[in-house]
Amino acid sequence: MAMRSAMASLLLLLPPLLSVVSMSISAPVAAQAGDDEATALLAFKAAAVAGGAYDGDPLASWNSSGAGGWFCSWEGVRCGRRHRRVVVLSLPSRGLAGTLSPAVGNLTSLRILNLSSNWFQGTIPASVGRLARLQTLDLSYNTFHGGLPANLTFCASLLFFDLSSNRLHGRIPAELGRDLANLQKLSLANNSIANSMTGGIPASLANMSSLYHLDLGTNQLEGPIPPELGSIGGLRFLYLNMNNLSGVLPHSLYNLSMLQELSVVNNSLAGSIPANVGERFPRIEVLHFSANQFHGTIPGSLSNLSALKDLQLVQNSFSGHVPPALGRLKGLVSLNLFSNKLEADDRGGWEFITALANCSQLGFLDLEYNSFSGKLPSSIANLSTTLQLLGVGDNRISGSIPSNIGNLVGLQSLGMENTSISGVIPESIGRLENMAVLEIYNTRLSGLIPSSLGNLTQLNVLALYSCNLEGPIPASLGNLKNMFVLDLSANRLNGSVPREILKLPALSYYLDLSYNLLSGQLPSDVGMLANLNQLILSGNQLSGSIPDSIGNCISLERLLLDQNLLEGSIPQTLKNVKGLALLNLTMNKLSGNIPDALSSIGGLKQLYLAHNNLSGLIPLGLQNLTFLLKLDLSFNDLQGEVPKGGIFANVTYFSIYGNGQLCGGIPRLHLAPCSMSNAEKKKKKLLKPLAITLTTISVVIFSVSVVALIVLIRKKVRKRHESQLISTIEERYGRVSYHALSNGTNGFSETNLLGQGSYGMVYKCTLHDQGTTVAVKVFNTQQSGTTRSFVAECEALRRVRHRCLVKIITCCSSIDHQGQEFKALVFEFMPNGSLNGWLHPGSDMPTRANSLSLEQRLHIAVGIMDALDYLHNHCRPPIIHCDIKPSNILLAEDMSARVGDFGISRILPESASKTLQSSNSIAGIRGTIGYVAPGNSNSYFLVFVHYS
Repeated sequence: MAMRSAMASLLLLLPPLLSVVSMSISAPVAAQAGDDEATALLAFKAAAVAGGAYDGDPLASWNSSGAGGWFCSWEGVRCGRRHRRVVVLSLPSRGLAGTLSPAVGNLTSLRILNLSSNWFQGTIPASVGRLARLQTLDLSYNTFHGGLPANLTFCASLLFFDLSSNRLHGRIPAELGRDLANLQKLSLANNSIANSMTGGIPASLANMSSLYHLDLGTNQLEGPIPPELGSIGGLRFLYLNMNNLSGVLPHSLYNLSMLQELSVVNNSLAGSIPANVGERFPRIEVLHFSANQFHGTIPGSLSNLSALKDLQLVQNSFSGHVPPALGRLKGLVSLNLFSNKLEADDRGGWEFITALANCSQLGFLDLEYNSFSGKLPSSIANLSTTLQLLGVGDNRISGSIPSNIGNLVGLQSLGMENTSISGVIPESIGRLENMAVLEIYNTRLSGLIPSSLGNLTQLNVLALYSCNLEGPIPASLGNLKNMFVLDLSANRLNGSVPREILKLPALSYYLDLSYNLLSGQLPSDVGMLANLNQLILSGNQLSGSIPDSIGNCISLERLLLDQNLLEGSIPQTLKNVKGLALLNLTMNKLSGNIPDALSSIGGLKQLYLAHNNLSGLIPLGLQNLTFLLKLDLSFNDLQGEVPKGGIFANVTYFSIYGNGQLCGGIPRLHLAPCSMSNAEKKKKKLLKPLAITLTTISVVIFSVSVVALIVLIRKKVRKRHESQLISTIEERYGRVSYHALSNGTNGFSETNLLGQGSYGMVYKCTLHDQGTTVAVKVFNTQQSGTTRSFVAECEALRRVRHRCLVKIITCCSSIDHQGQEFKALVFEFMPNGSLNGWLHPGSDMPTRANSLSLEQRLHIAVGIMDALDYLHNHCRPPIIHCDIKPSNILLAEDMSARVGDFGISRILPESASKTLQSSNSIAGIRGTIGYVAPGNSNSYFLVFVHYS
């Protein structure tokens, strides 16, 4: 009995004893494991590079001192409570770059690895496949390249797998579906830079029975969609958009009863939507079939999808009537049927408009580019007051604009362009006070422009051209302080040009009142349009002289005053118009000489002065206009010698016909040689100002000496600052020689020319020693302001790092083969050019295979806003770009936006940043004012997506 009691006591003591023994054995083992994990984390830190938008060094707390488990307190690191092993490494959006160290594979207890939204590059190390306990792997929004490591399939515990928005390429391994059967989210989207994900979609992905989110969008996947995907019963989000998928949409997908969002936008899918679709997707909220080859009718059973909010069928071949039953979708927010073959006429088919009045949350309705005809139903004015965009343009509709259109008080964009709409513009349109874009051009509208349009104070764009409008231009349009485009051309408007519209502060892109019946003098208030890019008043009956104040329009690129009744001389103040690219004064009654001041317009590209009464000599200074591409001086009374230099060296680019008293010039003109008397007269004319000059030469020499001394001092200071900047950039990014850039561009040949800006040229360059293609911005060092632009761009680019900004690779400040100063910046090459080239392709450019889809425009707009948000709110110190416009937005291979050209950017001190946040004023305006966003950002967003 005593023995049994002793044994019992021993058994009671045994567990604590064993625990003590176990702890004494495991303690050094745990310590050793902790040291290994600390070593792995420090290796991770050594391979990563801090910088970018994050304020400070995100790994500053990572230092190698402390007691056991000391690394568990580091930022982004979390350890398990029991064994003090790293279970979480999460550093999203920290501005980290460099590479991902293979040592991360030694963190064998890791459950979560989240390094999303950084700048990591290189390949994904194969050692990640050793993380057998990993449940979340998120490396999205980085620049990883190469293929997926084969042994990632060893991470059998993975639940969330996101490698989207990188530069990965190759096929999707079939083993993913076989070995990662527990996966719940798989995203490989947006890997279209480099070669992207290619091949077909593996049918084995259907083995992931727990999958609820599958995103393979924006790649180059091809072939049919595997029907097996329809067996993933819990799938809620399926995105296969922007690939090269073909065939029909498998009917098995309609069995996915849990599906909430389905997008197959921008593929080559065909077939039709099943008539019983309303019985198959009971939870669907988003259905995007745009930009494919679908055909047939729109099934009325879609109305049974009671959860449907967003239906996009853009750019297909759907035909027939729009089913009125869609009006039963109470939660419908967006219905986009743009560019199909849908029909309606006065016999029927318009009933759906009346039915949609029941959709109380409808905010977007686009019916443009279809085959709708007949009268526009008046019930369109009964749609929800939440409606923000209504587009019925580019159809054959007729009838009048409903008189109660003003009921749609939420409208921000209204498009009825290129239709047969007739009648008058109703006064009630003045109640649409949220309107940003109003386009009713190329219609049969008549009558007066209602003065109530002056109530639309948020209006950015008013386009009423090519109609039959008559009467005066309402002075009330002067209330539209946010308007940057006003086009009333090709109507029958009469009266004078209202002074009020010449005082609009935001009017910057263009003002076009051409081909009307406007008369009287051009008011001197035209000089208040200091930010205007284009002033077009051709084909009217304007009289009197051109106001001298027009020289205050310093941003003008095009000035068209032809076919009027103007008289007098050309104002010498035009020399102030530095941005002038086209001047057309043809078919007027101008008289007098061509002023020498025209020679001061350094950016002039086209100068048309034909069919006037101009006399005197051709100014010699015209041959010094290096950018001049076309000159027409024909049919005037010019006399004397024709210059031989510059544009006058090639008869292809200039015309002087109809001037019978000209002489000399190049031989191809076949003009008589100039007589001695003409030469003597010219000499005599030159001697008089020479004598005046000689009397003041001593004063001039003294002034020049003082100015030269000041310039020399400033130049030395600027050179010192410039050299410091260049050293900083070269130290950070590496050095490249002039020789390498010259070889890579084939001697800066025109075949490699990508574009031309204010301060130089941009070339495509292949760096042979690295085997990479880059873009090289070569600055014209002979042009005034170039050094300032170069320094500004260096100063800005050395401070920024963001995925939506053009990435600088290095810079070069050297001497070229002729011994001239050479300055260049080397950037990441953007294969899809600029946004401007996609929105407004030039006549000399080939038509692009695909225009920008609505989704692409949205992604580009979001990218631009992300970049500006970073520059203004997260960069230290803040940077103001000052020249955001489509030509400065570059597009990567995946059509994502990159903001570039910081040549006139402004770096704000911290004190200025705080001041600007509480102020609406600015010190000055820079850049191309036509593209500065107006005060209402939502309105501008609509302009960008819809109007462009």
